Formats: sequence, structure tokens, C-alpha cells
Amino acid sequence: MKMMKKLQKMFGAYCYLLPSLLVFAVFLFYPFLKTIYLSLYKTNRMGQAKLFYGLGNYRDLLTSEAFYNSMAVTLIFVVIVVAGGMLLGLAAALLCNRAFPGIRFFSTAYALPMAIASSSAALIFKIMLHPSIGIVNKLLGTDINWINDERFALVCVALLTAWLNSGINFLYFSAGLSNIDESIYERASVDGATAVQKFFRLTLPGLSPILFYTIVVNIIQAFQAFGQVKILTEGGPGEATNLIVYSIYRDAFFNYRFGSAAAQSVVLFFVIMLLTLLMFRVEKKGVKY
Repeated sequence: MKMMKKLQKMFGAYCYLLPSLLVFAVFLFYPFLKTIYLSLYKTNRMGQAKLFYGLGNYRDLLTSEAFYNSMAVTLIFVVIVVAGGMLLGLAAALLCNRAFPGIRFFSTAYALPMAIASSSAALIFKIMLHPSIGIVNKLLGTDINWINDERFALVCVALLTAWLNSGINFLYFSAGLSNIDESIYERASVDGATAVQKFFRLTLPGLSPILFYTIVVNIIQAFQAFGQVKILTEGGPGEATNLIVYSIYRDAFFNYRFGSAAAQSVVLFFVIMLLTLLMFRVEKKGVKY
């Protein structure tokens, strides 16, 4: 009887889960398995598998300078985006962690980037960085062609992405700060702690669970950046902003090498998975709940 009750409970639980499992199967599991399948084949211009190539697509990637350049550019981009987006979000959350007139207006303004589409932001940013009419050159007194200069293009795209991510980071950090007990700051003040000491000894440890979650989410989002690259630079100048996601897009829809694009997608999946697992390893040592 006990066994039957357990089976009934399990069956009932899976019945409730069935709709979401079907959605995952159609939109996540099947595309992933299809990608792995395509990565083992040479395809025609319609993306249909025609010639079994085994691990040939992966071998070609590992001997391709363009692929290594794309991975290096992506890693630099991810570091700038994660660091910049989190610093902007944390700074804004700290500024709004006080009661003063207009706090709701400022909170809304700092959270706005999360509501702006990357394509819209990229178009505005493109005008701002225009070499002749852009406000950035006018403010700095320069005449730099920012997005067509290999020295600055990647940084410009990364800073735009960091700003776009800062809105949701601001909300995460604001929620985290509101959960820190104010009394510990009062006790620290009585003991003579400075503002800097309070930040590093109280605020950051109190935010460590939110910091961990935010880092993981920001890394995944940064690896998936596409729209701003497409609109601002299209992977140029040269290969300066040819992020791995844009390289996948270009290989599939411009060069019609769907097998190679699929192989790059699989490699990207494992890179993100390994980084996430590494972060969870670090979380056990550095995060205080």
C-alpha cells in the first residue's frame, strides 16, 4: 500500500510538471540535440545534414585562428560587461539605499536600462559615438571614429552592454541591501568603523548571495550578447568585435556552414557550463548565508 501511495504521489507530481516539461522538450531539449546532431555533419545551404563529418567540424574549429580570436574577444568582452554592469548596478543601489525626496524617480531612472531593447540602445549609442555629430566627441573634444577603430570598438560595445545589464543588477542589489539589518551598521558606528570598513566588512558579506547570483547571470547574458554587435559593428572592424555568438550567426546565415556554427554553439554551451560549475565551487567557500 505504501508503495502504491508513493507511486501515485510521484505520478501526480509529474502530471503537474508535464506542461512545462513539454515546453522545455520543444523549445530547449530538441533544439539542443538537433544542434549536436548538425555539428557532426556537413550541411547544404538550407541547413540540412548531407554528409557525415564526425568530429571534423570540431577539429576544424580547434585549428582555426579565427575561432581562437573569437573566443579571446568574447572573454575580454565578458570581463568588461560583468565588471562594468555590476559596478554600475551596485553604485546605483548604494545611492538609492537612503530615504530622500525623489527616491522613487531616481530608482526608476536607474532601473530603466532593463526595459530598453538592445537594438534601440545600440542605435542611440551609434549616434552618440558618431565621429562628426556624436555628443561623445564633442564633450571630449576629439574626432575619434569610436566603433570603426579596433582600439575602441570592443570597449564601446561592452560598455553599452554593461549599461543595459546595470538596470536589473540595480534591482538585485537594492533587494539585497534591504535585507541587511541596519542595526549592525549602528553597532559598527559605535565601535568607530569608517564608511569604507562598513562597506567591505558588512555590506559586501551581506550581499554575497546576491553577488554570486548576479555574477552567474551576468556571465551567461554577456556570452549571449548579439543585437548590439549586429547593429553597431557587425563583428568589425576586422575581427575586433567578432564575438562567438556573432561568429555562429555569420557562419550559419552568411557562409551557410551550419555544421560549423552548430559545433561552435556546442563549444559555447560547454564553456558556459564549466564557468557556471566553477562559480558554484567558489560559492561554497566565499558566499555567506
